[in-house]
Amino acid sequence: MRAPLAPALAGKFDLSGKHGLVLGIANEQSIAAGCARAFACLGATLAATYLNEKAKPYVAAVTDALPCDILLPCDVRESGSLESVFAEITRRWGKLDFFLHAIAFAPREDLHGRVVDSSAAGFASAMDISCHSFLRAAKLAEPLMQNGGTMLAVTFYGSERVVAHYNLMGPVKAALESSVRYAAAELGPKGIRVHAISPGPIKTRAASGIERFDELLARAAADAPEHQLATIEDVGGLAAFLVSDAARMITGTVIPVDGGQHLLA
Repeated sequence: MRAPLAPALAGKFDLSGKHGLVLGIANEQSIAAGCARAFACLGATLAATYLNEKAKPYVAAVTDALPCDILLPCDVRESGSLESVFAEITRRWGKLDFFLHAIAFAPREDLHGRVVDSSAAGFASAMDISCHSFLRAAKLAEPLMQNGGTMLAVTFYGSERVVAHYNLMGPVKAALESSVRYAAAELGPKGIRVHAISPGPIKTRAASGIERFDELLARAAADAPEHQLATIEDVGGLAAFLVSDAARMITGTVIPVDGGQHLLA
């Protein structure tokens, strides 16, 4: 018979009393949705954002089933939008224990072309939305994490290796991972932990913009040691662990959730 977890250890995985922000839910199949459900399952109270009124019903389909206290519009391209979200969290909660950043974008013409052909405007836009908005969120969250906290970003192994058709997002995700490491070093003295989660390819709305993505999915499932793709629930399980007290001595990591695909040359 398997021994039960000691109460002290079991409590480290409990997110009751913790408040977290989820940026980037697109619909019920998005990675951020899987993470939000995992956070809520372990007892966290959430805030979430939606891009615009058109996107709101798809996000509400996720958040309505959760203990989600705050649902706000947020377009990180608009000046003051992200700041308004954190101002409301400050007003309502006065603190924040964790946030998940799952926002990525590149203009279609730049994403579908060669990296060396990317426009200055397209490169800057992709970097601002997909990377610098994470740093902006980190700066806004820092004063709300007086007792420590956790910041999570979502990346992809195209940051380290050339993945066909991933194109411009490769350099952008590489910058995001480096930003995570620097933020972890800078915020560590305050008890704030910072991580990047690196799922294998998952069929989401965001990924549908990558050319021939179905081929990438099939190849990943065939090549990975486990011969199957990760799910948004798999990603959520890792995210929930990382924001829990059980992971309090882990920071500055890029952790794959890909069935072992990262092992392959």
